Amino acid sequence: MSLSEKPSEDEEHVHEKQQAAEHAVAYVTSGMLVGLGAGSTALLATRLIGQWLQEGRLHDIVGFPCSSAIEAEARALGIPLTLDPASPVDLTIDGADEVDPALNLIKGGGGALLHEKIVAQASLREIIIVDESKLSPALGTHWPLPVEVIPFGWHSQRRFLESLGARVAVRQQPDGTPFKTDQGNLILDCAFGPIRQPAALAARLDARAGIVEHGLFIGLATEVIVAGADGVRHLTPQPTDVEAAGKAC
Repeated sequence: MSLSEKPSEDEEHVHEKQQAAEHAVAYVTSGMLVGLGAGSTALLATRLIGQWLQEGRLHDIVGFPCSSAIEAEARALGIPLTLDPASPVDLTIDGADEVDPALNLIKGGGGALLHEKIVAQASLREIIIVDESKLSPALGTHWPLPVEVIPFGWHSQRRFLESLGARVAVRQQPDGTPFKTDQGNLILDCAFGPIRQPAALAARLDARAGIVEHGLFIGLATEVIVAGADGVRHLTPQPTDVEAAGKAC
């Protein structure tokens, strides 16, 4: 291959995402209730599920979409859907904006964090698919934390988040108007820098009236599939020192 034929970085990036999606969809079996994550990488998985249904490789699949955009995409692909499943979700495939060594996540770059967390918490298995650029030594190092707030009194939430050390920006549409979630809420993107105690921060945000949800997904990922130049890696949470000591007893 000549230099002129060498794939661009963007093409390689898309190829890595496709690899991760294919690896994750291989765990989907017929008869499953599947959470359909939002975001560009998870969208590839949804499209592959639709393709396999059309080809007959899968059947009796029901999807639980994490956003209105994914719902529309899945319906166009012919994937049967539910918006209120009566049973636990067998498997969810979703993406992430940042992943720390403990497989905690920052999500919400696409604005669907509330629905994504509802689906994740309803799932027996949460597979996160990312490329290597999303791995981070600490959450917040590379990505601001999205915080979804109701419009009523939202300036008080901004002041609260700033008191916790965040630089806060109201997420906007390309035309400069405020971004609205599927529930009609605002998103405040909060640059904390590296978050040393994400669980403690999550608890502070959970306790605040007016904050609907935040993008800290603590202990929800059962596994993370990472695609890179050297292939695909499958990561699972490692036991803490305390858990390891208990199992050794």
